Amino acid sequence: MDGTTATADDFLDRALLEEAVKKSGLLWVRAAGAASARPLWHAWHDGAVVLVGDGAEQPLHGLRAGDTAAVTVRSKDKWGRLVAFTAQVSALEPGSEAWREAVEELKAKRLNAPDTDTITERWAAECRVLRLVPTGATTERPGAMPEASHAAAPLPTPVTTREPIPAGLPKLVLRRLLRKG
Repeated sequence: MDGTTATADDFLDRALLEEAVKKSGLLWVRAAGAASARPLWHAWHDGAVVLVGDGAEQPLHGLRAGDTAAVTVRSKDKWGRLVAFTAQVSALEPGSEAWREAVEELKAKRLNAPDTDTITERWAAECRVLRLVPTGATTERPGAMPEASHAAAPLPTPVTTREPIPAGLPKLVLRRLLRKG
């Protein structure tokens, strides 16, 4: 929230943004120029979203230092869009104080890491740690949501859904349940 005159709405928007990001385990991030947003796990640290990716971690497609990104946060309880904002992307230099602090927050959020004892060294060697600082006002929030649907067509894939279940299957299952009961 850069600007010299902050209103009560600005403070409420910032509070909503921070609380939503802290509680959500997943953000949808669209890099500048990208066609679609990608889900990314994250942590909130020092007034910004921090991400670790590439290498053996989540892919950070198109996110580059100096660019902006559109970030959407979902509601933890309803899973719908709660707040969206624009963020300035910057890279943290491995080994710097800011990098170490961000990595400590990220380590606490990283589930099922194969190398919890050496994860910091692996991240320093093969991953990027990015910082997404919110800029300006929120672009979406309760009471100021767009009317248009955000539904997107599924990405093309060779995978198909399974065939319809055979007509007699429900009867077989029911018979087994009746025999057991």
